[in-house]
Amino acid sequence: MYTVIGSSKSRTLRVLWMLEELGLEYEHVPSPPRSPDVVAMNPTGKVPVLVVDNTPITDSTAILTYLADCHGKLTYPAGTLERARQDSLTQFLLDEFDAALWMAARHSFVLPEELRESAIKKSLKWEFERSQTALAARMGEGPFLMGEVMTVPDIILTHCGNWAQIARFPITEPGLRGYLGRMLARPALKRAMRSERRSVG
Repeated sequence: MYTVIGSSKSRTLRVLWMLEELGLEYEHVPSPPRSPDVVAMNPTGKVPVLVVDNTPITDSTAILTYLADCHGKLTYPAGTLERARQDSLTQFLLDEFDAALWMAARHSFVLPEELRESAIKKSLKWEFERSQTALAARMGEGPFLMGEVMTVPDIILTHCGNWAQIARFPITEPGLRGYLGRMLARPALKRAMRSERRSVG
């Protein structure tokens, strides 16, 4: 059984969702960042942490990739052109979507108040809109980013899309709005969002 450490109100939700999509059993410990049980597994205090055979794996993308490769689902095989395209999409989303949203969060409530620059959000929203246009040109015709097969970047994009809506970053691309509506309705994601109420710790 896997153990997932971290609140579902963070990137930990990506890991919980992946496990639900894979139909795997897991224990969820909803600890906040920098809490003692998190630091014991990850000295940086960041979540999520996946514990496998008493070995911690950190960083949500690394965890998603590990689970997908380990169970042979939600991914294309390593060494294929499809996997290269998948990994390219993953990096694009981390660089253009996740990074902008995290920077906005840092200047909203993460950094000490005297270090926050509220004006930065205007430029971040502008970049976020441009990134949506670039992404729309790369999206497949099927229900998922790469067409008919759901993969790791679908989890990252949907999490970022939901995060953007909460942070009031406009979703300007109609195709992306429709995509997010479909993905946010997935039963496995709904189960992952309820995980906090049935977790341990």
